[in-house]
Amino acid sequence: MSDFWQRVLTMAIVVVVVAAIAKVVDWKIARHDLDPANATRYRVLRRTIFTTIVFVGIMSALLTIPQVRALAGGVLASSAVIGLVIGFASQRTIGNVVAGILIAITQPLRLGDRVTVEGTEGIVEEIGLTYTWLRTPDNDRLVVPNEKLASETIRNSTIRSDEKIAEITIQVPASGDLRGVLNSLSTDGEDVFVGDMSDKATIVIRKRVPRDQDLERAESELRLAVSERLREAEVLS
Repeated sequence: MSDFWQRVLTMAIVVVVVAAIAKVVDWKIARHDLDPANATRYRVLRRTIFTTIVFVGIMSALLTIPQVRALAGGVLASSAVIGLVIGFASQRTIGNVVAGILIAITQPLRLGDRVTVEGTEGIVEEIGLTYTWLRTPDNDRLVVPNEKLASETIRNSTIRSDEKIAEITIQVPASGDLRGVLNSLSTDGEDVFVGDMSDKATIVIRKRVPRDQDLERAESELRLAVSERLREAEVLS
């Protein structure tokens, strides 16, 4: 067998082995049953690792060929080409990859989230290294560059706080001791402040309650509690 074909065979073996290793790593990572937040990170991590292994493997295989190795050395020695490479690296493709990694880390959206992007609502089906796929209500697919998701405003209807706000307002005489009223109403877990001033002062009371609690009932209980505090402070007779 000639020297050329030996190198070709070596390159083919290296590519096959690298592809097999990448598949095994991808399979190992994919076996985990994770929640949406971690699943999103793992999905992008899988693609990054797979792409990196394949890229390094192919480059290593190509460098076994002397002609390619000499060409690579010449390219790397050329400052003009290095500048061109840096220029390409700053373009959208690399920007989309970086944005995909940032999305996996910061997670403004996750797999399965219902989001709205530029007026279009959809479910996040896939977050790739360069693009994210959304399934719209009419079962179409919206393909969005990751760079756009990282720089535009996204409405996420799935990620919500575990709490909601019960809010009530009351009116007390504006000529009274408003600071004393605020002090008598202030408790841990509540925000109390003066919302408006005219003939009477409008006091706003906000309290965080669990999301599964009925909001109207929570506001009713808050009114009763506030009434008792005002009576104890002799603001209401």
